[in-house]
Amino acid sequence: MLNKVASPFTKLVERYLPDPFIFVILLTIITLVIANLATPATTLEVITSWGSGFWNLLSFAMQMLLVLVTGYMLASTSLISMLLTKLATLANTAPKAIILVTFISLLASWLNWGFGLVIGALFAKAIAKQTRVDYRLLVASAYSGFVVWHGGLAGSVPLTIASQGHFSQATMGIIGTEQTLFAGFNIAILIGLFIIMPLVNRYMLPSEKDSVYVDPSLLENTPPDKVTITRPAQHLEQSKLLGMGIGLIGLAYLGYYFFIAGGGLNLNSVIALFLFMAITLHQTPHNVLNSLQQAIPSGAGIVIQFPFYAGIMAVMVATGLAQQISQGFIAIADADSLPFYSFISAGLVNMFVPSGGGQWAVQAPIVIPAAQELGADIARVAMAVAWGDAWTNLIQPFWALPVLAIAGLKAKDIMGFCVVQLIITGVFISLMLSFYP
Repeated sequence: MLNKVASPFTKLVERYLPDPFIFVILLTIITLVIANLATPATTLEVITSWGSGFWNLLSFAMQMLLVLVTGYMLASTSLISMLLTKLATLANTAPKAIILVTFISLLASWLNWGFGLVIGALFAKAIAKQTRVDYRLLVASAYSGFVVWHGGLAGSVPLTIASQGHFSQATMGIIGTEQTLFAGFNIAILIGLFIIMPLVNRYMLPSEKDSVYVDPSLLENTPPDKVTITRPAQHLEQSKLLGMGIGLIGLAYLGYYFFIAGGGLNLNSVIALFLFMAITLHQTPHNVLNSLQQAIPSGAGIVIQFPFYAGIMAVMVATGLAQQISQGFIAIADADSLPFYSFISAGLVNMFVPSGGGQWAVQAPIVIPAAQELGADIARVAMAVAWGDAWTNLIQPFWALPVLAIAGLKAKDIMGFCVVQLIITGVFISLMLSFYP
């Protein structure tokens, strides 16, 4: 059974997987050394290209941060919390609990990755308050839904290449979401994962004697203190007219943008949609700012790591290292197999660059020339990179941190289950990228 397969992996991952910031430092050093040894660039030229490119992705980093933060803010609204509590009543047995939390997490992550991370953890807690189920697997199941995020509505690679002025536009142009997110192969992968993941998680359910349960009383949230208005400015901070008013104005504009002006999904429109929905549902500026303060810590890794990704990208392009690596892909791949190799390589790179946006910044200069040289479908290759990133996030604790913080667990508690999820989803996604027409 899958429940016995999962257990040996926990200690291995716990022992050897360091903090993601260590990875970005190591990747920077490795890139600098290889560029110095394998390209004509001098040491000074390598260092100069790294330093001069360090701030090239500031606007892109801000977009990535806002995707996470706005999704988190929406997930923390009282309406969403109430809906999760009601849904949790449907999970009256352990198998039902695992299946339901997986499905809800998949759906929420498809909508927005920041939203999905928070919804999954909150829903797991809501279920654990009333159903006796292995809490480790319940939280691992909540996190497993994250595997679909890069094929969903907030996927950073497909939305980036659909956005006017993206950093690779000069070489690949703009590729609309109809060729990526809504392409047949991507929809087929999503449907498959919505079937596979709940079943995989359900059959990893440990026996009664091996299960680890949590005291429901430990999961109760502390209600916020009632606000006492002591100064005139607080009337404005608690004003539903101001809060909901600006939220509804924003949503009205988006209605015009999508349904009258014919605007499409891109990073900015997705961020705006979740931001104005969060503002409207939080109702008051005070509530909005409270949710923002809770959301900001989960984006700390983006803030510190993206400048390093930009530096790595600059070195790879300026020294010609990216071109050399792309030629290596061309030597072993053809137009049909390049998506598979891109998927596998993206999964490996993701262990060093645990951010879809940052990873695309590093890999775009490699896979785009390779796809053009081989005549491969650039949209499918880009989505292969996206799925490779999403795939190994299952064992990359960087994005699990918000889930673990909400659930009150550590990475070692869920990683054994996540390794099994990784193996099964990796086989399925790579087959679909390679053979689905």
